[in-house]
Amino acid sequence: MAQQNNSVSALEPTIPADAKLILAANELLYDRDAERITAVGGVQINYASYQMVARRVVYDQKSGRMMAYGDIELVEPNGNRMYADTLDVTDNFADGFVSALRIETTDNTRLAAERGERVNGTDLILYKGVYTACLPCAEHPEKPPLWQVKAERVIQNGEKHTVRLEKARFELFGRPIATVPAIEVPDHTVKRKSGFLFPTMRTAENIGFGITIPYYYAISNHMDATVSATGFTSQGVLLDGEIRQRFEKGSASLRIAGINQMNPDKFDAGTSDAEKDWRGMVSSKGEFKINPRWSFGWDVMAQTDNNFARTYELDGLDDTTHTNQIYLTGLGKRNSFDMRGYYFDVQDADPEENAEKQQPTVLPVVDYEYYAPEPVAGGQLSATFNFTSVSRFKTDDPSVDTNGDGIDDLTRYRGLKGNVTRLTAEAEWKRSINMPGGLQLTPLLAARGDGYGLAMDNPGGYTGNYYEEDTASRYMLTAGLEARYPLLVTTDNSTHIFEPIAQVYARNDERLAGRLPNEDAQSFVFDATNLFERDKFSGFDRVEGGTRANVGIRYTGSFDNGIGLRSIVGQSYHLAGLNSFATDDLVMVGADSGLETDVSDYVGMAAIDLPNGVSLAANARLDEDDLSLRRTDATLSFANEDLQANLTYTQIAAQPEYGFTSDNDELQASSSVKVDEYWSLFGSMTWDINNAVINRHGIGISYADECTIFSIGYSSKRDITNESASDWSIGARLTFRTLGDVQIGSPDIDGFDG
Repeated sequence: MAQQNNSVSALEPTIPADAKLILAANELLYDRDAERITAVGGVQINYASYQMVARRVVYDQKSGRMMAYGDIELVEPNGNRMYADTLDVTDNFADGFVSALRIETTDNTRLAAERGERVNGTDLILYKGVYTACLPCAEHPEKPPLWQVKAERVIQNGEKHTVRLEKARFELFGRPIATVPAIEVPDHTVKRKSGFLFPTMRTAENIGFGITIPYYYAISNHMDATVSATGFTSQGVLLDGEIRQRFEKGSASLRIAGINQMNPDKFDAGTSDAEKDWRGMVSSKGEFKINPRWSFGWDVMAQTDNNFARTYELDGLDDTTHTNQIYLTGLGKRNSFDMRGYYFDVQDADPEENAEKQQPTVLPVVDYEYYAPEPVAGGQLSATFNFTSVSRFKTDDPSVDTNGDGIDDLTRYRGLKGNVTRLTAEAEWKRSINMPGGLQLTPLLAARGDGYGLAMDNPGGYTGNYYEEDTASRYMLTAGLEARYPLLVTTDNSTHIFEPIAQVYARNDERLAGRLPNEDAQSFVFDATNLFERDKFSGFDRVEGGTRANVGIRYTGSFDNGIGLRSIVGQSYHLAGLNSFATDDLVMVGADSGLETDVSDYVGMAAIDLPNGVSLAANARLDEDDLSLRRTDATLSFANEDLQANLTYTQIAAQPEYGFTSDNDELQASSSVKVDEYWSLFGSMTWDINNAVINRHGIGISYADECTIFSIGYSSKRDITNESASDWSIGARLTFRTLGDVQIGSPDIDGFDG
């Protein structure tokens, strides 16, 4: 069995030829005739980094053997401690005998035996040995540890660096639960050793109960592999193998898995799971450091169908969407480069792979940023470049019912079939100026240009004026000024900073606004975090135009008793030109955003941190006319040594044109309670307030001490739109330090790692 931390004392005979022996004792006797030296009473010996104490030590110069008696403690050069009643060893510690042996290693493992002997200078043999990584009970040391391994003989081979346990018996709470004739594991000097790993188990409705037997193979110092076979009661044997290679500049891995399904009809008819007997996948990962600045890598997977890895829960590959990517990055002192290619593998049971075909294939996206090393006209000059090429095999155009009458009357075009290529270049200059009286002014100039190559299907039902030419270009020129006036207020026990902020950006109108494909600026939330952003769109495909002012105030306060306060509140005003958030867009990105009118909604955030571990933070967007809540995020948390708790409330008003046809109010709660020194309870819940249903919940219990970790968790999720997608699971994990772990499913629940 392959293990990595089984520490057994080796009494390693590494004695230098010029080593000196230092001896101290209450009484020292020398028998010249017998050539024997006897030290009696409080004997202390220091020899070549070995330290030993005993009641009596006898050294026979003729035989070269040293015998120690009574309350022996030997500290080895590696830090391990050995306790014994009698010890008989050669003067170089190569061979010897010991009785009533007890060993404590540096990693807090313990080994005891009735007697032991060292032979051939390399092998240590213990008789009736007991091994554990658990500390003895402080109140009742006579009690057996939580777990221990007993063996008739324990043989440590110093040449092979292995430990063999003969007639081994594993005991839990002092009771035997498993017996094996013999087991061989690597000793504590070995970092990697070929052998079987602990099995894992899992169960699922369509594949049945499965047990995985993994084998680890240490091919060389820089290469290893893991091969596992999983037998499923309903579908047969799944083979999974991964080989890993480490190089001077990085590492790479290759993984292959496959199964010949015995009963594909166990799956729902018409799904990709049911349509194939032979299923499999090939994946690879790599990461290389070309030099201190440049690196490249990849993470790719190809499978026979779109749901194999998720159905069989292949570790690291079973996400709902697996992101395949290859990248090249560079980072300098004042510039950075990032080039990536993406393919999104949507893992669902649709044999037509419609959702995956609607995902973009990005080949490539290139980002480059540069900051001038010296000031230009007293300010900072920077440049940003982006090149993106996106292809899609099928148009992604979901329909939305905006009136609530059951009839879809709006189509959002999240992606068009075909290819779009865009090149963006932008230069920005800004300078911070401290004026008399504390006023801080920051003038800004920016210029941006975009060039498009378009080869995409036209959105047939789009109400806007879609641009139908093969090429397009646009530009954006910006002149801006930011003013800040921080005010410091101090009292006997507190400090407060009030900072009014005002910004004005004068720009030309966004050219071709809403008439071009929008791939990377589809997500948009207007709140206090982006109130003072020059361009509030999340990507390059949209650019904010027109003249706009952002006004607000930021506050930070701190008290001597540890209380901390912080807040931001403000509003945005469209002053002139075309409001980019009020224009048509293929995905209606500006609809109901709070910025589509000349006077925006109010946005704000506030937070308080208390010294007792309580924190409260809230973000809100309020309608500019009636101050009704349009969006709210509030979190209350508490943390100390025994309790961690988190309560989050989220409220999002309906945005029909953006695809959210109803209000969404949700309450999330999670907590972990330490019952005592070792036991903890953890749980989480998500409540859909609008539908009055708990759609996710879970609970678990865990135990952890210095040698054992146990956890079991139950989790459930409910999909009110598709009950067949609802699911529950139970998982457990039992870990024995230095031995390994046994796992059934996963004990993890939302918010907590079981």
